[in-house]
Amino acid sequence: MAIYEIVASILLIVATILVVATAIALWRAPDALTRVNLLGPTVGLAVPLLLVAKLIVDFSENGFSLWSLVRVLIACFGVWIIGSVGSFYMGRSIYGVTVTDVKYARRVHKELRTVEADEDEF
Repeated sequence: MAIYEIVASILLIVATILVVATAIALWRAPDALTRVNLLGPTVGLAVPLLLVAKLIVDFSENGFSLWSLVRVLIACFGVWIIGSVGSFYMGRSIYGVTVTDVKYARRVHKELRTVEADEDEF
């Protein structure tokens, strides 16, 4: 086994450990908002590690190729940008559905002149 295969294998193993750890954390997360925020290790590290492992194998078998390097860089930055924007929008939509804004609810109740009861009155 050549040295580049060993390095690529180590990168693949680390990426696999990150994906498995993320999956376990997703199963144990208490709510949807936490699950969205737990995707960071997979998007931020595991996918780029897989791309770098493939790049190492390509460089060692075919020699240096600028086009391969550019494609891997575009893929890494693309995953990071799409992952961060997607996580932002998923987090905002989940936050909007799951969390009630107390100030807004009180203002709406005052505008509608609904009766608010204290805890002692229950």
